[in-house]
Amino acid sequence: MAVFFKFPLKMHVGAPDVAIVKEGQEVKRGECIAEPNGLGARIHTSVSGKVSAITETEIVIEADDNQTADYVKIKECDNIIDAVYEAGVVGAGGAGFPTHVKLKAQIPDGYIIANCVECEPVLHHNIEMAEKHPELMLQGVRYAMKATGAPKAYIGIKAKHPEAIEAVNKCLAGDKSIEVKALRDIYPMGEERALIHEIFGMWLEPTQLPLEAKCVVLNAETLVNIARAVDERKPVIDKDITVVGKLKTGKKPNVFLDVPVGTPIKSLIERAGGIDGEYGELIVGGPYTGKAEDIETAAVAKTTGGAIVTIELPC
Repeated sequence: MAVFFKFPLKMHVGAPDVAIVKEGQEVKRGECIAEPNGLGARIHTSVSGKVSAITETEIVIEADDNQTADYVKIKECDNIIDAVYEAGVVGAGGAGFPTHVKLKAQIPDGYIIANCVECEPVLHHNIEMAEKHPELMLQGVRYAMKATGAPKAYIGIKAKHPEAIEAVNKCLAGDKSIEVKALRDIYPMGEERALIHEIFGMWLEPTQLPLEAKCVVLNAETLVNIARAVDERKPVIDKDITVVGKLKTGKKPNVFLDVPVGTPIKSLIERAGGIDGEYGELIVGGPYTGKAEDIETAAVAKTTGGAIVTIELPC
């Protein structure tokens, strides 16, 4: 049975990308399929297959039956910012701001803040990544520090996740330039202004950006993607996601790491045990800021953090 992967041309802040492939074209996992049109980020296919459709909003690829973890590497780059651009790295926490633009900031007396707060309830993939692969996030932090000239970094993690804090601190091995900050469990702690206030005790005005506090804030998964772009020449073709809700497996979060971008969310729900009886709707994102989408057509994007199957809606 054919499986189709969907790649929205707008998975970032800025204008939609422009497709650089044609219908019927064979593509390989990791190959660039769309380029920015102004502010934006490159898009790469996460699967090998054939381009079946190109519309004003998306590229659809029919995946080959046999897939591998191998990928077409981005070109060799002379610096971190170029590698991040070539890899199409964007804010993986949901905002989707092109990361290469953020890294152009020069803050020799400033800070990188790794946002591992996972603001929305029920989401758990950032924490699982921090527990299992803290070295990747820390490598990304160090690359962000090098690109921006920041001499200091903070990693924000809620205090209710002691295993993640312990894993990161163990991996730091006494590196005083990077410090973990244990944060309160309140909403919306993961919002960058709230995060800056918690760490530095200062409030930014609604119109002020983190840069005015000499900070560049980057999501934990974004930092992993920076590290992979530089060290492995890997484009952003995989995404971490939490699937939760009215499932046969119960209320616990189901975390899937390195899911190919474009994967039908319905297939992840099945992997998580399937829907338990009747349901209300599918929310893509967190329970507070996510949006209702069609369960038959929804697909994983670079900014997708969660998929929530709700209880039946009241009449």
